[in-house]
Amino acid sequence: MALTLVESAKIALGRDEIAKATMMELYAKSSDVINALRFENITGNALKFNREKTLPGAGFRGVNEGYTESTGEVEAIIESLTIAGGDLDVDKFLVDTGGPDQRTTQETLKVKALAAAMTKNIVKGSVITDAKSFDGLQVRLTGDQLIAAGSTANGTPLSLTKLDELIDAVDDATHLIMNKQMRRRLIAASRNSAIGGDIQFDLNNWGARFTTFNGLPILIADKDEEYAEIMPFTEACTSGTSTGTSIYCLSITDDGTMGLQNGDMDVRDLGELDTKPVYRTRIEWYITLAILRQRSAARLWSISDAAVTA
Repeated sequence: MALTLVESAKIALGRDEIAKATMMELYAKSSDVINALRFENITGNALKFNREKTLPGAGFRGVNEGYTESTGEVEAIIESLTIAGGDLDVDKFLVDTGGPDQRTTQETLKVKALAAAMTKNIVKGSVITDAKSFDGLQVRLTGDQLIAAGSTANGTPLSLTKLDELIDAVDDATHLIMNKQMRRRLIAASRNSAIGGDIQFDLNNWGARFTTFNGLPILIADKDEEYAEIMPFTEACTSGTSTGTSIYCLSITDDGTMGLQNGDMDVRDLGELDTKPVYRTRIEWYITLAILRQRSAARLWSISDAAVTA
């Protein structure tokens, strides 16, 4: 069974791995997407599986007639793990004069940066851009799982009808991913009696408020480790201009869209280095993204920077 990072952290606490558990929880707390995603442990460095492509035919026959033979089609998928993480050095002088909290503060900042970078890769990662990473949702979703908001030049305003179409393209939909601007516009549309939309609010694991649309939690892909927007209105539109954004719908389930890992996130205190007077902490995570069912993720693209319509 796949677990979220928070669930894994509880198990780590049972093993008295306090540092690891703290880092895992902070990693999840720093990203809506990572907090919601489930991670399946695999053996080795890759997972090979067959994904349904087409179903076999079915029908009726008459008396003394035979059936027309038909078989389904599957595609072999291989998802290879990548190595994500980083080293963090804190000068011994800072620890001696400022106390051990100096390391804790820097480790917190490092984890937030890694979580932001990982969130960006889950959405927009590309092995063409970075061969050491993995393909994200934007690269993976094609064909019927890629839905245009419209054909208007410079993008088309989001309509609730198109958003419903996006959700319908995903079997057992559980979550939406978007930027903060689109969430604000959905909230504004729900207050407009001429447009509407079922917007509700709830509290997450940390007691922070989150928004749902038609019962689906909205996950925010906010900023990367360099404070740049992950999903700005600079994506390609159907007209060829770079003035749009996207919304993703996922089925985050054990047979849908999930993360793969070989063991939990590894947090190691390497102590003081021989080469210089710094304390080093190393964080590593063997991870990738997997879409086990073809209809477990979809993308609505070419959305313009405009108010939501009905």
